[in-house]
Amino acid sequence: MPSNVDRVGTLVSVNVGLPKDVAWRGRTVHTGVWKAAVAGPQMVRKLNIDGDGQGDLAGHGGPHRAVLVYQLDSYDHWRAQLGRDDFEYGQFGENFTVSGLSDDDVCIGDRLAIGEALFEVSQPRVTCYRVGLRLAEPRLPALLVSHRRPGFYLRVLREGQVSAGDPITRVLAGPGRMSVAEVDSLLYLPGHDRADVERALRIPALSPGWQASFQALLDAPIGVAGNVGLTDAAAERPVAWTGFRPVRVVATTTETATVRSLELAALDGQPLPAAAPGQFIAVRADLGDGRPGASRSYSLSGPPGSPSYRVSVKEEIGGQFSTFLHQVKVGDQLEIAAPRGRFVLDEGTEPVLLCSAGVGATPMMAMLYSLVRSGTSRDVWWLHGARNSADHVFVAEAQALLDVLPHAHRQIFFSAPLPTDQPGVDYQHLGRITAEGLRELSIPADSSAYLCGPTSFMADLRSALTARGLDEAQVHSEVFGSGPAMTPGIALTGATAPHPPHGDQGRGPNVSFSRSGLTVSWRDDFGSVLELAEACDVPVRWSCRTGVCHNCETGLLAGAVTYDPEPIDAPAPGNILICCATPGQDLVLDL
Repeated sequence: MPSNVDRVGTLVSVNVGLPKDVAWRGRTVHTGVWKAAVAGPQMVRKLNIDGDGQGDLAGHGGPHRAVLVYQLDSYDHWRAQLGRDDFEYGQFGENFTVSGLSDDDVCIGDRLAIGEALFEVSQPRVTCYRVGLRLAEPRLPALLVSHRRPGFYLRVLREGQVSAGDPITRVLAGPGRMSVAEVDSLLYLPGHDRADVERALRIPALSPGWQASFQALLDAPIGVAGNVGLTDAAAERPVAWTGFRPVRVVATTTETATVRSLELAALDGQPLPAAAPGQFIAVRADLGDGRPGASRSYSLSGPPGSPSYRVSVKEEIGGQFSTFLHQVKVGDQLEIAAPRGRFVLDEGTEPVLLCSAGVGATPMMAMLYSLVRSGTSRDVWWLHGARNSADHVFVAEAQALLDVLPHAHRQIFFSAPLPTDQPGVDYQHLGRITAEGLRELSIPADSSAYLCGPTSFMADLRSALTARGLDEAQVHSEVFGSGPAMTPGIALTGATAPHPPHGDQGRGPNVSFSRSGLTVSWRDDFGSVLELAEACDVPVRWSCRTGVCHNCETGLLAGAVTYDPEPIDAPAPGNILICCATPGQDLVLDL
């Protein structure tokens, strides 16, 4: 055991608590943030301390986040800052309350001996709303970061018993000497100095999640705005214009009985800005029912770089907007937002798998056009599922493009072929595209796969492709409608169609959730756009709820917002953080 000259602190309290259900804002949160001090020796194991547990293993726990540490000095800081004197050990969710070991002094990779156990500092605390819930202070996740007092996690290198009063000794200094506060600020605060990011990535002890975030920052093109270390939403290409602009319908094509394509051109005849293959646009129109203009998002299905945009719209049963678009005529005017989206064909040399079902072929067509225009020699696999030839979109158009490619493979799946459909001609496989069907094909394991269709279709194929050897990062998907929700610690309930909030109709600016097909008026009793979306059962993603984590970063198609509190680091241009935003004027959101 090292001598006392290496002593860096004292273990003041050991705190544990098993997850429990807590009522919060009309919902139930399953959380282990309620910790309480325990007396006597406590056994520390690889994943936690005996008697302790984590409620949300996606965000907490595991070998790299086994023990959370917080300092008495920070308790004193928050007493003064918040004007409170009701704190007790464990109240910040920590397992070890310590003296010494400030976030400015402790470095990632430091090895600490406490009692019989040996630990390694692995990462700063990732703040989420639950620490604010525990302390009845919703701003706390942002304050922990901005005040450089997050606390930190320990990895357990040697199991053993610890007790309050044990000295803490540093037995090895972490390589790179980057403090917890420095690493935390490097990810969450503006700046993200590339040299410091490279330093952080050279620390072997830094947990895989933080390494991935820093690698994303390092891989981002120079000059990219927004925090790509926190969210993929910040990596989107800059939008060509803000808000909506008028366009004219210059051509229409009936693709099937339920799918119609519209070609849209600028009113002045000038070419529209080039879109990347796979991107989508939001279309806005006045449906003539006395309500605010409605909007919906559609993938572009035409050749990227053409002077006009083509969207292909399936008429949905009971879908007012899609029915309206099936009735517009050449010469009619609509409004569109600039192309957006991260579901974009890469420019690599590996094989490409374009896999779609139904009208999910729309972004695949843009990708196929792009491959032909580039003169690619890549292997291109075109897999498409439909009920039968009556529902098979872009048949001749796709075939003509595939015929140009030197290494193209076309595989069509019909689930309910017509008596006149010929096997081997109209389709190659009977049934839907399934994992079993994929096993019969010689799809290279180094392919980049692009999936578009119903959610269950994409989930099944993603699992099937990764089982065949494709890396998760090689499989890309585009979601029609709202994306999957992320509500940490709160059990997802059965899907509920988006709806206006219960209670009085608002009198504030209109807020349109473009993917969900819902427009409602703002009410001042909502604290943020996130709260409004939750009241409408619009699927949302969030974690901190105070402008830190960027999980809620969302495309702003039109309008402007104000923030309270201000985000710790600004979202990418064209995006907003809905957790702390309120509408300053009518909004159209990519939700």
